[in-house]
Amino acid sequence: MRILVCNDDGIEAPGLARLVNAAHGLSDDVWVVAPDGKRTAAGSSLTIARPLTMRRVRPNWYSCSGTPADCVVSAMTWLFAEAKKPDLVLSGVNDGRNVAEDLAYSGTLGIAREAAFWGVPAIGFSRVKNPDFTDADDGWLGALIASLWQSRADWVAEGHWLSVNLPTALPAQIRQPVIGRDKIGRTAQIVESDGDRTVITVPRGRAHASRQGDENAVIDAGLVSINRLNWFGETRLDERFVDGILAQPRRDHHQAVSG
Repeated sequence: MRILVCNDDGIEAPGLARLVNAAHGLSDDVWVVAPDGKRTAAGSSLTIARPLTMRRVRPNWYSCSGTPADCVVSAMTWLFAEAKKPDLVLSGVNDGRNVAEDLAYSGTLGIAREAAFWGVPAIGFSRVKNPDFTDADDGWLGALIASLWQSRADWVAEGHWLSVNLPTALPAQIRQPVIGRDKIGRTAQIVESDGDRTVITVPRGRAHASRQGDENAVIDAGLVSINRLNWFGETRLDERFVDGILAQPRRDHHQAVSG
C-alpha cells in the first residue's frame, strides 16, 4: 500500500513528521511531498506554466516550491509518473483546527481536494494549537487511519474526502458535527501608511465563534470531529426559474431599464 503525505505548514513542520509516523503503522511505502515553507490558507491554488523546484531532502521525502495542492500534482505527474500511484493521500497534521470557512481556504484540505480530483482517497488532519503531541498519539492516529482505510467502502466516493479535527488530548471519542461559521480574516492591521500607499496585514487567529453541535463545539468538548466533504458545491436552481430567465417580454426589460 502506497501512502502520500503532504501538508501546508512546510516540510519541517512537526505535525507532518507525526502524520508520517502514524502512516508507517499502516505501510512501509510512505512518501512525503511538502512545501518548502509555510503556505497557510493557500486553498486549492495551483502553479501553472511557472517552474516548480522539487528537492529531495531525504529518502522518500521531497520539498516543493509551490502550493500545497502543487505537492499532489507534482507527485502524480512527476514523482509517480512512471510508477504506482498512491492508494491513499494524507494531509497534515495542520497546526490549528480547520473548521467552517476554513474548509474553503485551507491548504490542508486543498491537498485532499486535489487528491480527490485524481481519484485517490484522501484525509485531511488538523489539530488545535499547541497540543501535547506524544508517541502514544502517533499510535492512536495510526489506528484511526487504519480503521478509516479498512472501512473506506463506507466513505470513499468520487469527488469526496474526509476532514478530521483533533482536540488537545488523545485518545478521544469521534463525532460528526454540523459545519459552522467561523470567519477568518476579520480584521486588518496597518503596518505603514505613506500618502496613497498603505501596507496592511490580516493577522492570524480568532476567537472561534461556535454554535451548538458545530465543529468548534465538538473540538472544544475534547472530541474528534469528522466530516465528509466534496468539491461539487452545487445547489440546484428550480427548473422553472431557469426556463424563465429569458422568457420575459422585451418590453419588461425596457421598462426596467428606463425605470
